[in-house]
Amino acid sequence: MSIQQNHTNITLTSLNKMRAQGEKIVCLTVYDACYAGIVSEAGVEVLLVGDSLGMVLQGHDSTLPVTMNDMVYHMRCVNRGNRGALLMADLPFMSYASESQTLENAASLMRAGAHIVKLEGGAWIANTTRLLSERGIPVCAHMGLTPQSVNRIGGFIVQGRDTSQAQSILKEARLLQDAGASILLLECVPRVLARQITDSLEIPVIGIGAGPYTSGQIMVLHDVLGISPITPKFVKNFLRDSEDSIPGAIKKYVQAVKNQTFPAPEHCFD
Repeated sequence: MSIQQNHTNITLTSLNKMRAQGEKIVCLTVYDACYAGIVSEAGVEVLLVGDSLGMVLQGHDSTLPVTMNDMVYHMRCVNRGNRGALLMADLPFMSYASESQTLENAASLMRAGAHIVKLEGGAWIANTTRLLSERGIPVCAHMGLTPQSVNRIGGFIVQGRDTSQAQSILKEARLLQDAGASILLLECVPRVLARQITDSLEIPVIGIGAGPYTSGQIMVLHDVLGISPITPKFVKNFLRDSEDSIPGAIKKYVQAVKNQTFPAPEHCFD
């Protein structure tokens, strides 16, 4: 399969069409204008301005210190460099604790260029999801391993391995879809569970450490380039075999997701 550049703007309608046709959706985190241009030109459909910037850019050991000012700044940078990809932005830790706070912060990200906001949680974010979607702000619900809750869940560990937790995640995923979520992101869950959730929903499901059966894949840019300080099981360094430096590595990542050679079994959890 050849890699196509984004000559037209990617929208939620585009992603739903890809899901319906069985074409994998490619997503990647980006934090500045230069990389936004490189990544979108390489055919990545969704650019996430992630609060992961707290770890890969700011040097923190979690995403918790990231502020709204940080997110808005980086969203503006990425928006300037983007070449047609859909732009997603994280609502950072404790930025959606109340109704008024949620609306104000989500609106700030949308004004900075975001097309959809992402927030972490299960059933408890259903009302927030409904609130945003009813007011024209699309939502990506982030389930499974939720880094903003790392202290509560006891570290960066796989979620949904026991039957009761798996059933809870499945039930809450359906609830969030019904509340108006446009996309679901699943992080660090067993591939069988990810497949069950993907098959049971009507919205695109994007995975990271969630196996090959989701509607698409997302990775942290620094992981794709092999320069992150840590290397989780689900990560692959695409720069190592690139013949065209960084742009080539991004294209290899796109090709691997589209051809369904990534993630391979060694990148998945059972």
